[in-house]
Amino acid sequence: MRDDRKIEQTAVASIDVGVLQTLFDLNPDIAFFIKNRAGRYIAVNDSLLARHGLKRKSEALGKRPQDICPGDFGRLPTEQDQRVLSTGKPLIDYLELQWYRPGAAVWCLTSKLPLQDEHGQVIGLIGFSRDLRAPVGTEEIPLGFARAIAEFETDLSQPFSPAILAERSGLSSNRLGRLTKRLFSLTPSQLLAKTRVAAASLLLRESTLSIVEIAQRCGYADQSAFTRAFRTLTSVTPSEFRRGAAVSKST
Repeated sequence: MRDDRKIEQTAVASIDVGVLQTLFDLNPDIAFFIKNRAGRYIAVNDSLLARHGLKRKSEALGKRPQDICPGDFGRLPTEQDQRVLSTGKPLIDYLELQWYRPGAAVWCLTSKLPLQDEHGQVIGLIGFSRDLRAPVGTEEIPLGFARAIAEFETDLSQPFSPAILAERSGLSSNRLGRLTKRLFSLTPSQLLAKTRVAAASLLLRESTLSIVEIAQRCGYADQSAFTRAFRTLTSVTPSEFRRGAAVSKST
């Protein structure tokens, strides 16, 4: 505990934590946090509490994600933290599906930066998860791009890559990247992945189709590829998601 207190004091020595918490408390679309070398929260904002069904910051401080969120939803972020802390490599704009209790899904882009002491040793991390919201109106989307996206969404089973999206939009790859970043805060690859998994989530929740059938309809070569992609973005497997959706409907 003494070492943890020293780490916390050093990690935030140059940061006015109170100001940061107050700033991020004003934005409900961002979950903000600072963690020590052990990956335990030493600062959080109100939005992070709401996502985990907590009422007071004291309920999160000193704990890791796996301590306040059961299953893979807590385990995977904890492992993610350990990679940043052990390698010193930041995580930038990682697309993932997070949850508000009692079970509403929210797409987020998560970024985590290592905190270092004067000797360059990693002593903690700071980061946030930002909810995705389309910031512009549809009238600002080029017609060719809108048509290409509509074509993709109409039949997700077809092969579709960023290169194909650029070609069918009549845009260069660089311009397509700038456009998707401006419109959706996503890269073209993230946009395609998000669209496939969002459609799969709806089918898992609302249909009786098998997981293999859903994988095929959403453009995955097989169930294994679908499961890997789905778990990467949602932290759970398709089967776990379906079971959770069934429980949510029954309550």
